[in-house]
Amino acid sequence: MRSIWNGAISFGLVSIPIKLVNATESHAISFRQIHTEDNGRIRYRKVCELEDREVSQSEIGKAYEDADGSIIPITDDDLSHLPIPTARTIEIVAFVPADRIDPLQMDAAYYLAASGAPAAKPYTLLREALKRSNKVAIAKYALRGRERLGMLRVVGDAIAMHGLLWPDEVRAPEGIAPDTAVTVRGKELDLADALMDTLGEVDLEDLHDEYREALEEVIAAKAAGETPPEAPAPAAGGKVLDLMAALEKSVQEARESRAAESTAPTAPTEKAEITPLPSRRRTTPKETGGKKSTATTRKTATAPKATTPTRKSTSKSTEPTKKTAAAKTTSKSTAAKKPTPPKKTTPRKRPA
Repeated sequence: MRSIWNGAISFGLVSIPIKLVNATESHAISFRQIHTEDNGRIRYRKVCELEDREVSQSEIGKAYEDADGSIIPITDDDLSHLPIPTARTIEIVAFVPADRIDPLQMDAAYYLAASGAPAAKPYTLLREALKRSNKVAIAKYALRGRERLGMLRVVGDAIAMHGLLWPDEVRAPEGIAPDTAVTVRGKELDLADALMDTLGEVDLEDLHDEYREALEEVIAAKAAGETPPEAPAPAAGGKVLDLMAALEKSVQEARESRAAESTAPTAPTEKAEITPLPSRRRTTPKETGGKKSTATTRKTATAPKATTPTRKSTSKSTEPTKKTAAAKTTSKSTAAKKPTPPKKTTPRKRPA
C-alpha cells in the first residue's frame, strides 16, 4: 500500500519513524457528466470573474473570504511559518480508555507502518503497551495544511490511527429529538426487546453493498447491449396504526426468517459431514479388534480340508478319555459345520 505521509510518532522521548497508509477505500461507482445529445464530456473551466477569462493552475492561489466579503490572500510562505510542532510528528499527548471517545468524533482511518528496521523495536513496544493497558493513545498531527486530532489503537499486529474531530466540531443534538410527550408502555418495550433478541447479532463480514452490485449489473448489461435487469416490485404496504400489532408481526417475521436461515443451510452441511463417518467406523473394527475373528473365519472358510486331517491325527494319537484335548482342538479350528465326525469315529473304534 502506498504511503500518503511520512513522519514519526513522538512517544515521550521515544521517536518511531512511520508511514501513514490509508486503512479504508471507497468502492462507490462514480459518474461523469455528459451532453445527452452526443455523450460529450462536460468539463468545468476555472475562470476569473473579474477578467472573464480562463486561468491556468499556476495563476491560482489561496485566500480567506471575510464575513464582509473581503478577500485576504494567503501565500504558501505565510503557511510555512505557522508554529505547528506536529508538522512531521504524531505527538501522543495522553492515554485514555477507549469508551471515552465519542463515536461522533471518528473520522478517516489510517494504518501506521513502521519505516525501516530501526522502527521495529519502538513500534512493537508501543503496540504491546497499548495492548496491555487496554487504552488508546490520543495524539495531535498535521495533515493537508491543518493540525488534527487522532486516536491510536491496535488492530491485529499493526497500529491504526483514527482521525478525530475536535470537540467543538461536533454539534450538540439540540432540537433533534421529538418534542411531543410520548408514553411507552411496558408491553411495547417487552416486544421491542424480543425483536432485538430475535434479530440478534450479525457478522459485519457478511454485509455487502447490494446497491453497488445492482448498479454493476446495469452497467454490464448496458455495455453488452442488453436490457438492464428490472428491479423487483416493492412489497405492498400500508400505514401501520397499531404499534403493538406492528411489533408482534415484526417479532413473528424475524423468528420465521431466523428459523429458515438456520434450517436451510445446515441440512446439506450436516449430511456432508455425516456421510464419511459411517465408512470410517466400519473400517476401524476390521483393522483393530476384528483382525483375529476375520483371520479365523477366513481359515475355516477357505481351508476346511486342512482342519479335518488334524482332527483324525489327534483322535488316533490321543486317548479317547481325554475330552479336554479334543475340546481345545475344536475351539482352535472354529469349524462349526463338522463337529460330529470325531464323535462318530471314536465309538466305532471302541467295539473293534
